[in-house]
Amino acid sequence: MVKITTWNINSVRLRMPIVARYLQEHAPDVLCLQEIKCQEHQFPYEAFAELGYEHTAVHGQKGYHGVATVSRIPLKEFSRHDWQDNGEARHVGVELPTAGGMILENVYVPAGGDEPDREINVKFGQKLDFLERMTRWADAIDRPTMIVGDFNIAPLESDVWNHKQLLKVVSHTPVEVESLQRFMDAHGWSDIGREQIPAPERYYSWWSYRSKDWRTNDRGRRLDHMWASPDLAKQVVGHSIFEDARSWEKPSDHVPLMTEFDL
Repeated sequence: MVKITTWNINSVRLRMPIVARYLQEHAPDVLCLQEIKCQEHQFPYEAFAELGYEHTAVHGQKGYHGVATVSRIPLKEFSRHDWQDNGEARHVGVELPTAGGMILENVYVPAGGDEPDREINVKFGQKLDFLERMTRWADAIDRPTMIVGDFNIAPLESDVWNHKQLLKVVSHTPVEVESLQRFMDAHGWSDIGREQIPAPERYYSWWSYRSKDWRTNDRGRRLDHMWASPDLAKQVVGHSIFEDARSWEKPSDHVPLMTEFDL
């Protein structure tokens, strides 16, 4: 049994107390973090080691973005792709030799700014180009692979609190959903979350800080994803969302997701 978690932590050093709480309470074998917001030498390696997570692959940068994969089981850094094409730290891939040689890709897709028009919003164009580069990469995958992280897209109507109101809001626009579908089709990915929690059941992983009572208002979106190669998807035995983490002290605006495999 191997348990893998993904979580956009929105500053790992600031939120290390809730990361520690999650690891102690739920004990995933591997934790993939996005938006760590620190350089590699600033990452809290010792705090993770004390919790039993001695194996790390960290791709950081000063102040923004950044991804890290920490593990209780051995890992080998496998790749760093610059799908943003500007040097930002948004991806790290690892191999898990004791988990059937699985390749685990950890990615933080750009948010895309506020206007869903690449002619007036450079960030939106960068997001679409990022997805296109990921799609070309996925065409060539030839090993059991899982890709997890903050995709910054909620593709299904039931992935957002109000489909009609959000059709023109970045993260749920038709052009983004179509781009993400092309990425899915490129490798035949299985959307583990939606295989385990089928639509139209409610499934969110992010709630804005702007909502003071996030649970009552429940204006969520499913921005975080865990996708697996078709062969690997057959070995999934469970998937969980930890919504309570959104109410912990100094929370991230995202919550952890975990997938369990019988390898």
